[in-house]
Formats: sequence, C-alpha cells, structure tokens
Amino acid sequence: MKRYIQNKISRIAPLVAVAALFVSCSEDFLEPDPLSFYEPEATFSTESGLQAVLASADKQLRNNYIHYNNAGNSVPIGTEYVFSDMSKYGKTDNTSTISDFANTMVPTMSYKTSTNDDFYFGFYWTEAYTGIKHANTVLTYIDKVTSLTEEVKRKYIGQAYFHRAYRYLNLVYQFGDIPLITKILEVPKQSYYSTKKEAIIEMITADMEKAVEWVPEQSKLPYLGVVNKGACRQLLIKCYLASGRFKDAENQADLLINQSGYSLMQGSFGTFDAGGNPATWTITRNVIWDLHRPENKVIAANREAILVMPNGGVQSFLPFASMRIFGPNWNSGTVTTPDGKQAANRFASNNANYQANYDYARALGRGIATISASYYSQHPMWVVNGVEDKQDLRHNSTVGNWVNMENLKYSDKTSAYYGQNFRLKNGTTLLSKDTLREWFDFPLYKIYLHDVVNETNPNANDFQGASTGSKAHWYLYRLAETYLLRAEARFYQGNVGGAAQDVNVIRARAGASQMYGTVTIGDICAERGRELYLEEWRNVELKRISHCLALSGQADEWGQTYSKTNWDKQSGTDNAGGSYWYQRIVHYTLYNKYPSGIVVPNGTKFYTMDKRNNYWPIPNSAITANIKGKLSQNFGYDGYDPSVKVWDKWQDAVADESQL
Repeated sequence: MKRYIQNKISRIAPLVAVAALFVSCSEDFLEPDPLSFYEPEATFSTESGLQAVLASADKQLRNNYIHYNNAGNSVPIGTEYVFSDMSKYGKTDNTSTISDFANTMVPTMSYKTSTNDDFYFGFYWTEAYTGIKHANTVLTYIDKVTSLTEEVKRKYIGQAYFHRAYRYLNLVYQFGDIPLITKILEVPKQSYYSTKKEAIIEMITADMEKAVEWVPEQSKLPYLGVVNKGACRQLLIKCYLASGRFKDAENQADLLINQSGYSLMQGSFGTFDAGGNPATWTITRNVIWDLHRPENKVIAANREAILVMPNGGVQSFLPFASMRIFGPNWNSGTVTTPDGKQAANRFASNNANYQANYDYARALGRGIATISASYYSQHPMWVVNGVEDKQDLRHNSTVGNWVNMENLKYSDKTSAYYGQNFRLKNGTTLLSKDTLREWFDFPLYKIYLHDVVNETNPNANDFQGASTGSKAHWYLYRLAETYLLRAEARFYQGNVGGAAQDVNVIRARAGASQMYGTVTIGDICAERGRELYLEEWRNVELKRISHCLALSGQADEWGQTYSKTNWDKQSGTDNAGGSYWYQRIVHYTLYNKYPSGIVVPNGTKFYTMDKRNNYWPIPNSAITANIKGKLSQNFGYDGYDPSVKVWDKWQDAVADESQL
C-alpha cells in the first residue's frame, strides 16, 4: 500500500513549522503581513525546504472541505452548497447567520476566517491566497536549489503550478476579477490592481499544460495525497473549459479516461463497513457504499481515485461532523407523532429506554441541519425520462444508501403509533414545525462517517460523524467527474449524443434504471449533483458552467442563451436574466419565493439571492489596505467603479508586481 502524505509531513515537520511562520494567513489580505513582507530564509534553498512547502500545500487542500471547528456546526464546503441549487441554510435557531443574501451581502460584511455557524467567505479568500503563497514560494526559490536535476525541478514546478492554478480557478468564480500574485516579494507592496478573470484563466491554463508534461503519474510518486499527473490533467480539463477550448478539454479527458491507468469501480471492493447499527438501518453491500467509505479511498484497489486528501492519524486528523452538519434534525421535540409524542429520541446504549431497532443516532447520526438539502436535490434532480429513479444506488433506500424521512419509525412505546413510519402530515396538520431543518431526505452513503470515539462509549448518544481517532479521507478528484467534464466539452461543441453517452456511463455504474438519449446542460448539472455531492465545489462549478455556456453560445434547458459581455454583470431578484447559476437558483430553490419570509419556531427566516451574488464582494478590508493602488469591486456592490484600472493581460500584472 502507498504511504499517505502524512508520513511525509511528519518526517519533515520541523521544516513545515519553519515555513508556517512565513505563510500563516492574517484576517485581511494585502495588509502588511505575509503577502508583502515575506522574508526569504535558508530553508528554501534546500530540497527538503521545498518539499516542506509543497507538503503543506497538499495538506491544506482538505481545509476547504473539513476545516477544524470546535463546535462542529459547519464546514467551508457548506458555503459552496448554500450558494447553489442543492442546499440552503437550515440551522434556523441561529439568529446571527444570514440567508437573506440579496439584502445583506456587502463589501463591509464580516469576512470571518474561522466560524461556528456562519459562512466562510473570508476563509475561502485567505485560505486560497495562503495556498498561492505556498506555490509562489516554490516557484520563487527553486532556482536557488542547485542540487536538483532538471527532471526533479520540473516536477516541483509542475506541482506548484497545480496548487496555484487550483486556488485561482476557484477564486475567479467566487470573487471574479482579483489580484494576481505570482511571486514572493522581499519588500512590501500595497499598490495592486485586479486582473481580469479571463486573463488569470489564460495564465493558469498555460501553467497546467506544462504541469501535465512535468508531473509524474501516481505510480512514480512515493505518497498518496501529493499532486500527480492525473490530477494535473483533470485541472487542465477545467481550465480548457473555462477558456472556451472545448475540443482541447475533450482530448485531455480522452487521455485521462482511456490512457492513464484509471477506471471506474464497478463492484464491491475494500473494507465493508456495515454502518452504525445494522439492526436499525441495514446496508446491503454495493459499489457506491464501498466507494465512499473513507478507508477505501486510499487503497491501491481503488482505481477511480485520481487525487485523495488523506486525513487520518493522530498528528494530522481534522474531525468532520458530517452527519451533524448535513443530516436532518430528526430527533427534535417539534417532530411529533400524530398523538403528540416525540417522534424519535436518542438514548445511550446503557440507558433503560434504549432500543436497538430504533438506534437512529448511531445509524444516521445526530443531525442539526446547519446545511439542509433543497427539495430539488431530494426529488426533481433524480427524475430522468419523467421517472424518479429510485433504483439508482445513489438514491436507493432499499440498499440503505439513501434515507427518506418516511423510512424512520416512531420509537415512543407510549404512542399509539409506535413502530409506524414517520409521516409529515396528519390530515392537514404538519407534524414537523420546522421542515427547513427537520424534514429532508439525504444520501447516507456520503455523510456517514464512523464515529469511533462515541462507538466505544456506552454513555454516548451524540453521534456526529468522524471524531478524533476515526478517518475521513476525502476525494478531490475522481474519474467519474472526468466523464462528466467530457460530457460538458461535447455538449458545448453540439455533440449531445456523445455527452449523453458519458453521462450514461456514470448512471450505468450506479445501477440506474433510466438512461438518456440526449442531454441538456441541466441534465449534466443534475448528474454532477447526483454523483459529486460534497466533492465538487457546487457554487464554483455552476458559475464555471455559466461562463462556458456564454462562451459556447449553447442554450440551457429552458432555451435561454447568455452573452459573454454581461452574463455575470446583472442585478435584481426577479426571475428574468442573470447568469445560468442564477437561473438554477430561481428555478430549483426557495430563494426569492417567499418575500414575507418563512416562519420557523425561532422567528422568521428570509431566503433571497440577487443576480449580483454571482460573485461575492471583494472584501472591503482588502481594498482599503491596498493604499497605493485600487482593487476593483464587483458589479452591483457598493464601490463598484468600471473606470478603475484592471489588468486585461496577465503578463502586464506580472510585470507590475515588482514595481513598488
């Protein structure tokens, strides 16, 4: 078995610690902190120093998904889903968290870098630029390491290019036009200007073309979790799509699918985890369940994994309370039986009231629904050919992968409805007082993580998912996504039949009953949602697809086309116009549908989204700290000024970097 990157990190931990002194991020980008006052040290003139920085960048990738949080109420990836068609903010008892984005998102809002229940706009900004600094450290100092062969030098450069390009591609679809930083400066610079996102995409595409040539295949690398050729090729495909180079994207996908040694997993493999309590919830072993067990993501038998983010062991483990954050609050006292008893409760296994057949806490986790599923993601997203495909293993409750709220049973022995299935209504009366938080179906196979600590404690009744000592390795890239990227590339070129074939490959592996004869871009997005939940950055990918639609001229599923000049420069909350991302918001979510708000037990919640929210505002703190230059604010936000200088060419931005 390949060793994880953690082994490498522990071996060079002292150097990582030294590097961290210089790359730790501050609250505000462009303040006189590490970006401008980076001091070169002797450690970066050695190969081990470069390895330390790259190892830190590799390790940092998982932070965008799991990021340690003491309270365990939210994680960064949740923000990406709230700004999409698949989820909404569900923790309705928190009065401070915003969901009224159209009216509350402003440049001067709080840009928290570590948060409990709130969102991670500031975290994404600072984390991305920290990763960029890691990459730029290698690129700035690698020529000082004279002992490297040309082959090894190019490997490190290619891996640094990946880390930089990965961050920039995400940033431009979260924040639009942004500062382009490509080197480490020895003296402070506070005179930055923004660079057009198209120019940044052009630069990182050229970088990734080199990376694909220079970075070795995984089989030639000593550790899992380090950047390999397959990962570089996957990122290059996305860069080609974002550049409008759709045939080049298809060609790269062909190489990754057919000539790179990867293949979709088609049957059960690895270790079988029977779930939290088979007496309560039975898992019939299947390929989808096995594919998403953390321990199976990092084994050699898994030929589908392109790049995994290892996350296990005492030194480097980050807890991921996935069942708590993404599961429904089924055990709330406001979910009742028709005769007014609490629908279900959670008891420790040594409690006299414990019933093994109703041990939902252990089997499904103690959900609080910080991020709750949209109705679209529960039902319409799964409809193909007019049929909600419940044979699809990703949506299949018979094998145990998918949980419908109606699958749970009332567990109060004093209720006349004891042992009967949950129901949402008793006639015209709702049996859940907060359906935003308490009542939604979900993919257990994605959020179930073995809670090792609580499993060994008979007093435990608070199962949240992975905790200290368990494992939650996560996929960054899988081959399944490559098929869907190729489907996109083919669609933009007008080859809807070929696109359908790629989508059907993924559906066939999932055992779906319904196949496509032809596909729309909406069908491809739906398949991404079915296959890549909590893997893809949903908000980023929908905005990238919006850009690609504008570049290609192809119509969306409603027959609407988009202009290259204004797809991302519109505002308003009406149903017409905006980007494709916005059209999915207004078609498939509750945003903007309840102007008087939604009444919940803790008050009234407003769910709104504006066309301008296609991009998040550039943090005001970044703009004001840049006292000798001026960053461009995004369209529709206070401070937007189209006359502000913006670099149209990345080469000009790079040339200006050393001009102090």
